[in-house]
Amino acid sequence: MERGQWSVPRLALGTLLLVDVLRVWLPSIITIFGQAASTPAELMGAFALLWFLLPFAVVPLWGRLPYRAKQAVIGVAAVGLGGSRLALVFVHGGQSQLYVASAGLLCGLVWFATQAMDGCRPVPGAPIGLVVAGVQHLVLGTVDLTWTGTWWASAIVVVEVLLFLMCGVTRLAEAEVSTGWSLVGPTVLLTGMVLLSPAALLAEVSYAVGAMPSGIGGGGVAEPYSVWLWLSFAIPAVAFWRGATSRTVVVPWANISFGGLLVLSVALYMYVPTYGFGPIVRFTAICFGALSLGRCVALASHGEAHRPARAGAAMLGGMLGFAVAAVAYYSAYDLGYPNRWVPVVVAGCVAGRTIVAVAGEDHVHERGLGTILMTVALAVPVLLYLPGGAPATVEKPDARSLRLVAYNVRMGFGLDGTFDPEAAARAVRRERPDVVVLSEVDRAWLLNGGHDTIAILARKLGMRYWFAPAADPVWGDAVLTNLPVTARETERLSADGAPTGAQALGVVIRVGGREIAVVSTHIQPPGGRPPLVQVREISAFATRFGRDRPTVVAGDLNIEPGDPSMVAFADAGYGDALAAFRPVRTFPADRPTKEIDHVLVRGGLTASDPSVGTTTASDHAPLAVTLHW
Repeated sequence: MERGQWSVPRLALGTLLLVDVLRVWLPSIITIFGQAASTPAELMGAFALLWFLLPFAVVPLWGRLPYRAKQAVIGVAAVGLGGSRLALVFVHGGQSQLYVASAGLLCGLVWFATQAMDGCRPVPGAPIGLVVAGVQHLVLGTVDLTWTGTWWASAIVVVEVLLFLMCGVTRLAEAEVSTGWSLVGPTVLLTGMVLLSPAALLAEVSYAVGAMPSGIGGGGVAEPYSVWLWLSFAIPAVAFWRGATSRTVVVPWANISFGGLLVLSVALYMYVPTYGFGPIVRFTAICFGALSLGRCVALASHGEAHRPARAGAAMLGGMLGFAVAAVAYYSAYDLGYPNRWVPVVVAGCVAGRTIVAVAGEDHVHERGLGTILMTVALAVPVLLYLPGGAPATVEKPDARSLRLVAYNVRMGFGLDGTFDPEAAARAVRRERPDVVVLSEVDRAWLLNGGHDTIAILARKLGMRYWFAPAADPVWGDAVLTNLPVTARETERLSADGAPTGAQALGVVIRVGGREIAVVSTHIQPPGGRPPLVQVREISAFATRFGRDRPTVVAGDLNIEPGDPSMVAFADAGYGDALAAFRPVRTFPADRPTKEIDHVLVRGGLTASDPSVGTTTASDHAPLAVTLHW
């Protein structure tokens, strides 16, 4: 293979490793450096941006370095990226995890900058790496190799790192530099958040399943789907790959239209709701957005050549844009401002860069992609009805009680910053619950590594799930049970000054010859005053939804016994099921001092056998109780 041909596998493997490092580094910023929002958002943002600014130092030095020095920089950066990626399989939790991931990010950015300045084209290597990263994440059930804890995961990472080092440390080419490097960062953001995120796509599939006619009312609630629907990820993956790598001459205005389609697709995903026909629109937006992004990346990489320093600065500038956009989007949930415009603006920047690159020139596209998309899209409705979905329901006609667990899982991350859904599942499984109520469930946040936490936990527990969005379509609350569900509904709560959104999810289960309504919620208190607005809304919703059934309201309520909010619940008819067993402390998980996770009941329900778990798989301890009628 010639020197120039090595650039494709080299960039593909480098992209794969960098994405894997980011999936550990991003949540480490929040859970380890940020200590679950106890560190000021401004300080977290400054710390995060620092690692994207440091690599710029290599750009002005590159032209002054002799050949051997340049070779050494490339080699050290490649070994640093590969070594850090491998180390993260073994280094879990604490400051070690944070700084190993930070070193990997720094070395990865330096290595990519040297590739840009050495004349490598970003296409097709980087897009192929993003597709491989997405497919690998899908095959692993959206759990990274870092967190699987198996010998074969270590073996796979060793192979990936060795292959990367074989390709990544090569002789300098010093060829003419191509454009398009400025789009690498925005592409990583858009693919990681939406367009090549298996968790984001499968979340839309679960919303679509929940909206299908099934005799259960209530829109906007996600339900388990057939495992065959994992194949639907082939649509955006193939679309992005073919869009980025296919070549045939077409007229410029047709190329420019891909930029507009990209902006439209991202906007539809961000603003169309999850109920009604929303999931179908959003699923379609992901697919066409992936195709459009691939085309934009390909078109922008065929523009006028630039000097090495400009190419390196463009690459690092694009990744700095990735960091700024990620901070702008996710810090909104701490600071409280609208954020859905952020990915749309990033898509607009990609579109603008593409328009500049293609104006007045003929560029490339390949026929036949539309046929492929149509064929796979027509197969999706068929896949919906294939077997292999959630566990079967379990009837308990003679039961006189049920065991309930309420647990704030903090997106699956423990106090030490590790993603350990098995530990969380083990703590829940120990209680042998009939119903599990979960708070802070993340289904695709790039900030947390892009995991579908509810699907992972449901698989591990062998239970069915119902999920409702709160802050955005992929962050909210859930109920898991294998008891028959006869109704479900969600209602968004008023923000009332709190930065993070909230909702109330109602599920009616059938057990012991009667129906019981279970409401899962996570109150977001406004600063300096009790959350009475949300408390009244939850009470009203639970009463309307529960009707004359026994009703349970459970979750992380962020209020203490005796607070005015607890009095407001009592005035609405919801008593504290744990009142006779106080104190029942659940936060923080390692040394609980606060009673903020609650189970409230009405309609003749009584409680016994309360239990607080000892796991630190979240910042909250799981709370279990048996309810009788």
